[in-house]
Amino acid sequence: MQPPSSEGRTVTVALAGQPNVGKSTVFNLLTGLSQHVGNWPGKTIERKVGVHHHRRDGESCAMRIVDLPGTYSLTANSPEEQIARDYVIRERPDAVAVIADAASLERNLYLLAEFLFLPVPVVLGLNMTDVAERQEIRISPRILEAALGVPVVPMTATKNQGVGELVAAVDRVIRGAIAYHPSRPAIREDHRAVLEEIRTLIAGQVPDPYPDEWVALKLLEGDAEITRLMRERMQERWEPVRAVLTRHEDALLAVASGRYEWIGRIVRAAVTRPRAGQITLTDRLDRVATHPFWGLFVLLGVLGVVFWLTYNVGAPLQALLDKHLVQAGAHWLRDVLVGAPWWLVGVLADGAVAGAGMVITFLPILIVFFAVLGLLEDVGYMARAAFVMDRFMHVLGLHGRSFLPLFLGFGCNVPAVLGTRIIDAPRARLLTILLTPLVPCTARMAVLAVLAPIFFGSAAPWVSWGLVGLSLVVLALLGLVLRRGVLGGESLVFVMEIPLYHLPNVRTIALGVWQRTLAFLKKAGGTILVVSIVVWALSTLPAGEMDTSYLATLGRVLAPLGAWMGLEWRMLVALLSSFVAKENTIATLAILYRAAGEEGGLAGALAGAWTPAAALAFLAVQMLFIPCAATVAVIRQETGSWGWTVFSVALLAAISFSAGIAIFQGAALLGIGG
Repeated sequence: MQPPSSEGRTVTVALAGQPNVGKSTVFNLLTGLSQHVGNWPGKTIERKVGVHHHRRDGESCAMRIVDLPGTYSLTANSPEEQIARDYVIRERPDAVAVIADAASLERNLYLLAEFLFLPVPVVLGLNMTDVAERQEIRISPRILEAALGVPVVPMTATKNQGVGELVAAVDRVIRGAIAYHPSRPAIREDHRAVLEEIRTLIAGQVPDPYPDEWVALKLLEGDAEITRLMRERMQERWEPVRAVLTRHEDALLAVASGRYEWIGRIVRAAVTRPRAGQITLTDRLDRVATHPFWGLFVLLGVLGVVFWLTYNVGAPLQALLDKHLVQAGAHWLRDVLVGAPWWLVGVLADGAVAGAGMVITFLPILIVFFAVLGLLEDVGYMARAAFVMDRFMHVLGLHGRSFLPLFLGFGCNVPAVLGTRIIDAPRARLLTILLTPLVPCTARMAVLAVLAPIFFGSAAPWVSWGLVGLSLVVLALLGLVLRRGVLGGESLVFVMEIPLYHLPNVRTIALGVWQRTLAFLKKAGGTILVVSIVVWALSTLPAGEMDTSYLATLGRVLAPLGAWMGLEWRMLVALLSSFVAKENTIATLAILYRAAGEEGGLAGALAGAWTPAAALAFLAVQMLFIPCAATVAVIRQETGSWGWTVFSVALLAAISFSAGIAIFQGAALLGIGG
């Protein structure tokens, strides 16, 4: 194959590799802040593209870097695998840089073997050589390069070592300065004639841009997509191919065996391993970190630190921003707009400033959370946490990676929904997003902490614990129900590599925080701003008073539903106003019941207004009700679907009102709290 010339144009290089090999670190080092993050067409999987500028013979040259999803093979068993292979085959980048973990070379060479059959030159970046050396694994890059027939570049991306050499090797391959003669693995000897027979039968029938030999191998492997493609294309000529494949249903083993034999020969020639039985640092740490019992204590300790940092560092900063930016900005705007129409002052000060301010006040919590999450991912602990929690999460139809986002929901549902990005399986991620709003956040807990003592006095702690428990029980039951609806009843198989521990890369973590925060501001921020203005308008117009507003009118319309729960229209309006922020429940109740706004005044206003049964029903609905606007916005962002977002809101509304009705009517039947 003659590589294309790169003179006078921007070349495209695809970065490929298995999960946890440091591919993201390499991508971030090469592209920095030039990268763009979106989604692959028709998928919810992130697509990262950036530009890298390097010097060649004194001239500046540009490389467009496309970060392919991490994948263990190219068999199209998952969306990630299909994206990776379709991009290389159909888009034809100028080169593919396969990043491999030097400490787990055998497993990584299997993916490389598949790329060697595609019509694009390949360069192997041998990353984490420092980790391999600490494991006393010695690899000879020259011998490996000679055996593979492709350029091999040793790297330690976390220290920015070898990344420039990787770029130079890719550039030379694209320009044809390096002869590219890959040594591809052969199918097992007893099936080579079968492969030739298939190639003969499909000759002239393989559509562009697919390579003939690659299609033949995929047919022998039983690849569903390629089989369907060729069956539709060949039609009546497909029968002889089908007959050969039926006679040799074990051909997949022959293809895989040929690759493993090829890998074995290369590793024996190029790799020296430590003596058998040697215990590494990773082994020592994992005796505790992945232990079925002690691993839980380690996980609880780590999560305690995560929780403390996220909310004890982020929350005070959030309060400062709210006081000195949002509230001060609203006061300043009112002073500036003295004499302007009341509705203009309101929409700007209480709608736009409050909405934009809510977005800004979330930033400290999100930044701390993203930084801690990035650190845990980078050192390799996240895989251990998922492993330890896997058995418990399977009860809900999820796997271990879903635990951390759900746990973080106790602080705030917004970063919890954003945190579901660590879940690879799309259906498991969707199910986790749908369950996350049922985790009681600090704002819901604050409402509970204020109202429960007003109605239940010394029994308030027991009532509070019971309502938190109710939320978690509903979460578990809903997980079991949605498991069949969302996952189709399928059991999620949790296959995950446990990487070696390694030092974190500060630049990679910082860029990850920047990208995730920017994505939140771009996508969720606009939605929050619009929703805040709309809800302000509904709660104020037409006369500027809450109790005569459209929201109050809606509350009165819903009064018959409220009657089933013992709730009058003002209670329903307080629930509806919590859509902007859960804390709004207290403020709205204070306004509608003409309280002074302080706890004492509110207690006096509410003490004789509600029965205990109605109060319990109200608090149960509050704990299970639809999430705040910010959470709804990130649900829309992360699912990429208004359908799932509306489904989530409608489902939670139905569950919360049903719980309220059941509690109040049950109390009435028992003659309690009347």
